[in-house]
Amino acid sequence: MNEHIGETNITKQTKDKIEIIEYNTYNNIKVKVIGTGEIIETTYDNFKRGAIKPKMSKTVFGVGIVGDDKARDKNGKYLDSYRRWQNMLGRCYDEKHKYLTYEDAKVCEEWLYYPNFKKWYNENYYEVGEERMELDKDILSKGNKVYSPDNCVFVPKLINSFFTKRGNGRGKYPLGVSLCKDTNRYRATMNYKGKGIKIGRFDTVEEAFLKYKECKEKYTKLLAEEYKNKIPQKLYEAMYKWEVEIDD
Repeated sequence: MNEHIGETNITKQTKDKIEIIEYNTYNNIKVKVIGTGEIIETTYDNFKRGAIKPKMSKTVFGVGIVGDDKARDKNGKYLDSYRRWQNMLGRCYDEKHKYLTYEDAKVCEEWLYYPNFKKWYNENYYEVGEERMELDKDILSKGNKVYSPDNCVFVPKLINSFFTKRGNGRGKYPLGVSLCKDTNRYRATMNYKGKGIKIGRFDTVEEAFLKYKECKEKYTKLLAEEYKNKIPQKLYEAMYKWEVEIDD
């Protein structure tokens, strides 16, 4: 029996305990990840340095498991599915880059395992011309905070931007409403395809919001009709039924 078999160490990145179960040569050994049972072929040098990255451990933001599926293409570049999976996890679990709009957001247990997300991506990703496609979690299910197969859909950037609330920058008034300090009346405005639309000025917050709501829902339907034959039916239907509420 080789003297190195049974030797243990800790991986630097994941802090997993690893054990040598087979030692052929200095550059050809097998180690077992205690806890997951994963077997990894590596070198003794990597083992001693803890320079081993288990695929079945939570290596991405402390929650994501890469698994056995390939995350890179033949040229060594990360696949789009992997980049989107990593970005999704980052929005929810990376405190350094977490956006205010993703506060309390999380990823379902199924999608913490990359191969599951990759399968869904391959079955649901589509493109609309040259538009950037974005992963959305709350158009199909308003107010949803969980990234999951049932709640998510790829959306052209123009549509996704139309639904972005930017709640952290709107102040104390409802969406689309602001105070005109010169007249002490309330202004209702909205954006459509990057252009500002002046809806009008009103005596009360409620009147201004109701006109904003009417206008926003009207343009949501127009946008849905424009993209009807380019997007999934479930996205079209969600847009057409969309209602704006004063506490959005």
